[in-house]
This record gives sequence, C-alpha cells and structure tokens, in this order.
Amino acid sequence: MRRRDRIGAWLLSLGLAAALGADEGPAAPVLDAMRAELTRSMEKLAGEPDPPYFLSYEITERQTAVVRASFGALESTSERRTRQLDVDLRVGDYELDNTRQLRGQFGRSERSRRFDYVAIPVDDDPDAIRAVLWNQTDAEFKQARERLTRVRTNIQVAVEQEDPSADFAREPPIELIEERVPLAADLDAWQERVRRYSAPFAAHGEILRGRATFFASVGTRWYVNSDGSRVRVSEPGYRLIVSAQTKADDGMELPLYRSFYARSAAALPDDETVLGEVREMVANLLALRSAPVVDPFTGPAILSGRASGVFFHEVFGHRIEGHRLKDEADSQTFKKLLGEEVLPPDFSVYFDPTIKTRAGVELAGHYRVDNEGAQARRVPVLEEGVFKSFLMSRDPIEGFPKSNGHGRREAGYTPVARQSNLLVEVARPLPPDELVGRLLEEVERQGKPYGLRFRDVQGGFTLTGRTTPNAFNVNPLLVYRVYPDGSEELVRGVDLIGTPLTAFSKIVAGDDEVTVFNGTCGAESGGVPVSASAPSILISEIEVQKKAKSQDRPPILPAPPTDRPSEREGD
Repeated sequence: MRRRDRIGAWLLSLGLAAALGADEGPAAPVLDAMRAELTRSMEKLAGEPDPPYFLSYEITERQTAVVRASFGALESTSERRTRQLDVDLRVGDYELDNTRQLRGQFGRSERSRRFDYVAIPVDDDPDAIRAVLWNQTDAEFKQARERLTRVRTNIQVAVEQEDPSADFAREPPIELIEERVPLAADLDAWQERVRRYSAPFAAHGEILRGRATFFASVGTRWYVNSDGSRVRVSEPGYRLIVSAQTKADDGMELPLYRSFYARSAAALPDDETVLGEVREMVANLLALRSAPVVDPFTGPAILSGRASGVFFHEVFGHRIEGHRLKDEADSQTFKKLLGEEVLPPDFSVYFDPTIKTRAGVELAGHYRVDNEGAQARRVPVLEEGVFKSFLMSRDPIEGFPKSNGHGRREAGYTPVARQSNLLVEVARPLPPDELVGRLLEEVERQGKPYGLRFRDVQGGFTLTGRTTPNAFNVNPLLVYRVYPDGSEELVRGVDLIGTPLTAFSKIVAGDDEVTVFNGTCGAESGGVPVSASAPSILISEIEVQKKAKSQDRPPILPAPPTDRPSEREGD
C-alpha cells in the first residue's frame, strides 16, 4: 500500500470508529479540539515526503494538593493544576520508523529517555489548545524526518540487528469517555490531621525528623490517535505518608516510613489506625539506635509480603519489560527462558492493571487504557513456576508482536513497557508459623548461627545492563535475626543484594498472608504508580551487605525542651 493510500485508509477508519461509537458521553471539548487538529495535521502532511503514518496526542492534567506538617506544626499547604502535552509522531512505516535504536550509540533510542515539558492551557479553549498542538506537531514532524534519515544510514553501517521485529504494533481503536473526577479533600481538616500524626515524634529528642504528608492528586488524560481512538480517563490517588528518622551513635541514619494509599481521601485510615502506626514507629526508631549492625552474611531468610513484593518488582519485574529485549546493551536475563521453570511449581506471577483491590487494599497500578491507546490486560508472566510472557507496549519484540496494555509513561516521556499491579500467588501456601519453622530447619541444615526476617522495606533498585553487574539492591528498614530457638533480635545496617537468577533459584515456599506495597516506580519513561502484592516467602540463601552510613555524629546539642506529652507517659 502506498503512503497516500495509507492516509486515505486512516481517514476511513477514523470515520468508521466515530460512527460506531454508541455514545460519546459527556461533552468533551478538549477531545474534540485534539481530534480536529490531528485530522487536519494528517491531511496537510500527507503530501510531504515521508508523511506521518501514525500520530497521537495526549494531554495530561494534574490537579494536586499537598499538606505537610513536622513535629506537630504545619509546614506547608499547596494546590496546583497543570496540563502537559505529549505528541507521538512517526514517519516511515510500522516495520521501520524514526524511533528505531541507533546502534552503537548510548541508550535504546533518542526518544526513550527524553523529557519534554510542553505546557497547554488549563482552560477548555479549543483555539488555544489547537494552537499548541499545531506548533508542537510541526516541530515533531521536522525532527522525525531528520531522525528517520539517520536511522536508514545506521542500518547500512551497523551489524545486523539481533531482533528483527517491527518498530510499532497495530492496535484497534478505543472509545472510552469517562466522567472527569474532581479533586475532593478538606484541606483544613487535613492540616489538623497531619499536625496530629507528626506531633508524637516531638516528644523524643532522639528523633531528628518527624513528618506527616497528605498528597491528593487527580490525573485526567485526554488521548486521541490516528487509529481512531478517543479516550478521557480520570485517575484519582490519595496518599498519607508518615516518615521519621533517627541517628545511631556511630552515625548511621535510620529512617522509617508508613504509607497509605486510596482512590478517595475518605478511604484512608482513621486517626486511631494512623496514630497506632506512629507509636510503633517511635518504639522501633528508639530500638534501632541501639540495635547491633549486621555483618555481611549469606543464609536463609523470610521476606515479609511487603519485602517480597519489592523483591519481585526489582528482581523480576524490570527484567520482563519487553522493550529491554530490543536493547542490545541490556542483559536480557529472561529472554531465552520462555517455557522453562524458573520458580517452584507452586508460584505464579501476574500483572493485572484492571483490578482495583487485593487483600482489602486499593492498588496504585490500576488503569483501563495505557499511554499508547492500548487496552489494559491481565498478563500471566509466570504460571506454576514456568515463565510465559513479557510485559509489552506497542514496541514489538520477537515472538510478541502485539501490546498487552503496558505502554506507560509519566507526562513528558516516551512510553515503554512498564509494570502495573504485580500479583504473586502461591498454590499451596503455608501458615506463617510453618514458614518460620521451615526457616529454622534451613538454619540447622546449613549450620548457620541464625536466619533473617525482613519485615519492612523502603524500596530498591536494579541494574539490567550488560556493562554493569546484573544485580539488585533492596533497602530494608526493619530486619530481625532469627535464632535456632525461635527468638528474634532487631538489627540494623542491612542491604539485601544479589543477582536475579541465583536469587530466584533459592525461593522455597510462601505463606498465606498477602500484603500490598503501593509506590511510584522510576525508570526510562519516568515515574509511574505501581503496586506489588505478595505473601511472605522463604529463600534458602540470600546475601546481605553493610549499608552505607554517614560519618557525622548525632547532634551535640540536646533537643530543645517541649511541652508535648510523651507517648510513653500516656501509656
């Protein structure tokens, strides 16, 4: 099919998609302006050399409110509303276009790591919106044509590409117009609540920072593309984060966090629940100051649900994001393991952005349409221990020519395959007490002085490239030694490290208590909300190293006196 024939076919498909849409829903002036300008741009550029074969516009509106208090006093209150434009314009064709990697150069493509902030009016003014779209489309078209020339030259001088897949996948058009969700939070009430939550930290001079922060956010996305898609979705998220930090006499900084997530402010925990968590944080912080430091160690360990969720996210999740298999600088850890058993048969792992809750907790990685106009789908990546699939955007890889709805990005970045809601399931889980019993059996079998139990984690990071060690690092917050008699001792200064295939091969069993970790994952396409839900797992052998620590001593001056009653006095 010739290029101009493709443009005509696109205009026909756009008309059919509009005609088949049963109900466009509420008035959508932003979408109407976007589609009008997209249609005009495709028509006007059709006669140019190397015209676009695909064009999409996405406008992301972010309404946010933040209320922050420290040691019982209000620090700040802020509200903001912004809109940002992203344009994906492709020249060439589905097989070869301007986004292909320039091999021999750093990074998968020049587009994969870019950040462009293109502001767009927050008023629903069609003329103003179209003016920004027109200007940015023109700039993108000029850059795309120039880069396509470089791509064609690179093909001639570089060795044959390992993965011969096309550069873009076709997707059917989507019509989804949701009601816009308003940001709904009583900021005056939250000012009092964060004061109340952060106040107990002030009664303890050993605690150097004690803060409570309420975040309210509604992200509304308008999306149109030359496939005929029209999407408007609103994605609310409300978070409460309580954080505190102390310092040991040897200079080690000891932070703790509690984070709560919901899709409405009313669904966040009540005061009694939060203050109970704060009291536990205070007790743990004071205990951590005098806890012994762990030396480098290998041996058996139990990772709590939160810790194992982060473990799977870092060790496994990033390595099955499909775009990495086209990057010839990536280690491609699981590329040749399709159909092979990589975990015990009891274990299955899914990614499912379509579900909203698990274990009674709302999931941050929920969405209905990804940032490339592909429908969100449940993806079984590992079933009964056997590796089955990768997470896919519209960037095909060998054996996986289609998206499975995981093309995601933060506004300003180019979408790539990213994680959503990670779900770990164990077919025959053990009760928690039996899992501890299995840990003690491993301690005895290996002749170790103790095992470890990771109760809570801060997060982690992983390296997936070929030129660096293919390793991961999970940052624990609360770790316990578990001795052969079953007694436990709090320790500090632990980093959980390792390499992915070795760590996976040591997973033995899981329990029946699923816990959810909600957070924001940062990678090539920016920060995206994700969740990881998993039971506690037993690993027969892990490795820990000493955590880096500051060389500064704790404050010389004692903390100023306070009239606030101590939580210990009130017990």
